[in-house]
Amino acid sequence: MCLAVPGRVLGVEERDGTRMATVDFGGVVKEVCLEYLPDLEVGEYAIVHVGFALQRLDEESARRTLELFENLGMLQEEFGDPWEQAARAGGEDLAREVRR
Repeated sequence: MCLAVPGRVLGVEERDGTRMATVDFGGVVKEVCLEYLPDLEVGEYAIVHVGFALQRLDEESARRTLELFENLGMLQEEFGDPWEQAARAGGEDLAREVRR
């Protein structure tokens, strides 16, 4: 599943003519393109989908949404290690097979 996740801008720089930001998504830090929100600044929050900041968001809404996603396990699903997730899923399938 791909979510649009709120994140807080930690830093902004121009890279190869593209405005990029380092964004914190509740403890997970990723690089994000700011071409749709070129005036986004450090400390502000934005909704990010597939690596693009799409819409500015107030801090309270961002925090509530991140907390909800965390409680539902959606942040781990979105940002977790895909190899670890695949191994865990494979292990669950293997355990089911062994029980049969």
